[in-house]
Amino acid sequence: MRRFGVEMGQDQTKQQIEKGLRLYQSNHTDKALHIWFKVLEKTSDPGGKFRVLGCLITAHSEMGKYKDMLKYALTQIDTAREMEDPDYLTEGYLNLARSNEKLCDFQKTISYCKTCLNMQGTTTSLLLNGQVCLSMGNAFLGMSVFQKALENYEKGLRYAHNNDDKMLECRVCCSLGSFYTQLKDYEKALFFPCKAAELVNDYGKGWSLKYRAMSQYHMAVAYRKLGRLPDAMDCCEESMKIALQHGDRPLQSLCLLCFADIHRSRNDVEKAFPRYESSMCIMTETGNRLGQVHVYLGVAKCWLIQKELDKALDTVQRAQELAEGLGNKLCILKAHCLNEGIFRSKEQQTLLREQVVKFHECVEEMELYCGMCGESIGEKNHQLQALPCSHVFHLKCLQSNGTRGCPNCRRSSVKPGYV
Repeated sequence: MRRFGVEMGQDQTKQQIEKGLRLYQSNHTDKALHIWFKVLEKTSDPGGKFRVLGCLITAHSEMGKYKDMLKYALTQIDTAREMEDPDYLTEGYLNLARSNEKLCDFQKTISYCKTCLNMQGTTTSLLLNGQVCLSMGNAFLGMSVFQKALENYEKGLRYAHNNDDKMLECRVCCSLGSFYTQLKDYEKALFFPCKAAELVNDYGKGWSLKYRAMSQYHMAVAYRKLGRLPDAMDCCEESMKIALQHGDRPLQSLCLLCFADIHRSRNDVEKAFPRYESSMCIMTETGNRLGQVHVYLGVAKCWLIQKELDKALDTVQRAQELAEGLGNKLCILKAHCLNEGIFRSKEQQTLLREQVVKFHECVEEMELYCGMCGESIGEKNHQLQALPCSHVFHLKCLQSNGTRGCPNCRRSSVKPGYV
């Protein structure tokens, strides 16, 4: 005989999950978690168990508890395997990819994303493909593989448009803001998060406030790069306010980093240092190692403002070691660039030459140069334009030379042999 009150059936499971979601959406996170943990412990319904694990994954992601997020994602994939349902498996692998993306394990993220895209599910799992492309794009960007990052973001946007998924479009726009910030096309770096903010205003009545906070944060970063510091401060304050209301630790740490960078841009290192320190504390706690690299680079630049060359060198060294561990080539390049300046000031010619060589090797490896004029991309603020193959060029070069296909693709298709 079934023991009532011990196990939770399908209907009761569904009701309790919904109850938890209502609490979570009205900011009662602890109460929601309490209900979901109870469901997880007592439900006899595998579909319900899968869904409640999905709720726990989202909640822990937003709290910045990425190791717990990964733990629940691994339990969820085991549940999906037991059910032998390709739709559940696709969603499970996507959550595994996302967990690894948050923990900056980019190779694993890409691998799980590819597994998702190879699953032969129904139209339900096809609806997730846009999110898979976004996660894969973020991972490629994390490793500074710019062409593949852009390729995936553009695929993600196509899925968003085809499925009329405004939330996904908003998230991809924020990532594109980050992409163009890194390549120093600051007009596009501002355009995309502004587009995300528009989507939030037009369609985001019932959305979580995190979408508004996310777009404001990315706008703040672009405004700072453009030297519009009061605008940067306004957007960052708006984002931080929402992040504090919702206990969004990851976003709080990014806003603190942005505040610190704004103060550094004003040469106010006394205000910058404590904000870098607070940002680093949260990023260490959440496991955002790529964020930590950016904090170290910012702190190093503060030491340079104060002419503390040895402290700057030590901090750059830490940034470089972390960046090498993550495989983020752009941050490694930035470290070489800072080292170059330090060794030039110290008049240490041999070490200086070493850094110059390493810097150019990084540029070459990332293909960070325009295939038309040969000058580097990402060194100063330039308007850029991508061709359909996702190779990026200076806009002025494309306008003045026109294009008969992509010169980069043409070069790589020329096979050495008998000519």
